[in-house]
Formats: sequence, C-alpha cells, structure tokens
Amino acid sequence: MPYSLKGRLALVTGATGGIGSAIARAFAVSGARVALAHFDSADDANDLAQEIADGGSVAEVFDADLRSPTTPAELHARVHEWMGPPDILVTAAGDYPRTPHADLTRDRWSECLSLNLTAHHLLAQAAVPAMISRRHGRIITIGSVLASAGRHNLADYIAAKAGLEGLTRALARELGEHGITVNCVAPGSIRVPAEDQVVPDTEAMEERQLARQCVRRRGRPEDVASAVAFLASDEAGFIAGQTLRVDGGWLLG
Repeated sequence: MPYSLKGRLALVTGATGGIGSAIARAFAVSGARVALAHFDSADDANDLAQEIADGGSVAEVFDADLRSPTTPAELHARVHEWMGPPDILVTAAGDYPRTPHADLTRDRWSECLSLNLTAHHLLAQAAVPAMISRRHGRIITIGSVLASAGRHNLADYIAAKAGLEGLTRALARELGEHGITVNCVAPGSIRVPAEDQVVPDTEAMEERQLARQCVRRRGRPEDVASAVAFLASDEAGFIAGQTLRVDGGWLLG
C-alpha cells in the first residue's frame, strides 16, 4: 500500500465480511494496528487476526452486535481499554435484506435502519471525543451506490444508505475544525462470497452489471479497501464530506 498508517489504530466494524476484511488487511499492510469488530463469526475473525499477525502487524478481535443501541459505545470502550483510542473508524457492518416494500413491517424497517444507519452514528459519537482531544481523526462510512441508483426490494436498505451519506456530510461540517475528516466510500457491484446467497443466477447478473459499467470487470474488495486506506491517510487530510464511488463508472452523475 502506498500510504503509511504507522502508529495509527483502526477500528473496523463488519471486519469479517468480504469488504471489511479487505479493509482490515489494507490497514495492516499500511502499518496500522487493527481492531476487528464482528458479530457471531469468531472463527473467521480469529483467522483474519492470525493472518495479520503472521504478516507482522497487530490485530485484536471484538464481538459486537451493533443492532443493540448500547453496543457501539461498549465496543469503543473495550477497544479503548485493550488497544487505546482509535485514530480511524471504518463503519462497514451492515446487512442486505431483500423485501418488497409492500411486505416491509415496522420491525423489519427499524432493524435495517438500526444496523445500516443508526449504528454508524452511535459509533462515531463514541469515537469522536478522543479524536477531538488529539485533534486528529478519520471516520469513513461504507455506503452503497444504490443510495443513488435505487433498486427494487431494497427500500429500507437504500433509505439507510442515503441517510448515511447525509450523516457523513453533517459530521464533516461539525468535526472538520477539530482535525477530523469524515467521508463515505460507496461500493458498486463488488464480488464477495455473500453474493451467492442472494443472487439466484450469478452469471446472468454479472453480464447485466458489466454492461452498466465503464470498467468491464467485477469490482474486488481490494478496490474498496484501497480507497478507504487513502481516505484514512495524511494525504487525504483536505478531503471531507465526500462520497467516493468505487463502482467502475456505473454511476457517472
């Protein structure tokens, strides 16, 4: 990686997902210590921590169910106690439910927004005081191009991701004077293993997707991780409140 994060501590939620684990690896290669937050995937998290350790970096594992409103602050407190205050917060945890709008219950709507939007707000709220005291911080939210593109059966998810872009801009306004930058990375169609669980015909989907893009290949988790590592670096210190689409030119406007 071209960016040095030596001496930094990064907290990554959703760290065992395809994108989250790539971000954690990118941080480790760049010299950062990494707090790997996951939910109910201890084996994967421990394997990733061992992989990072084998590469000469430091990673610790933290289990956290971010659907609970008390968990974000508790997670930050545990990381702070065990590793120190995070310099970098990446909120990559989320889920991708597919429910027709007519079938969305109030509980399902609330659960989706809780994980895909509210948890990001609460994590930032927990991390910011220590960042302000050091007059340095990087907060990077992981959104989705679907916040702009739209898609059927994803009204709750898309509403949350659109809200996340707004939250990013609002926090950038409030926190910039304290040396903290806040940005959003919005992946496009990224090939991750979880895709196989929600797409019945992957080959047909890929053909349709490539026709939408300028770059005629599927996105990789490493494409997203590279963008996140840049925004976490000192080189990105004058970038704030932006949504960086990593989508192969799917959405150009």
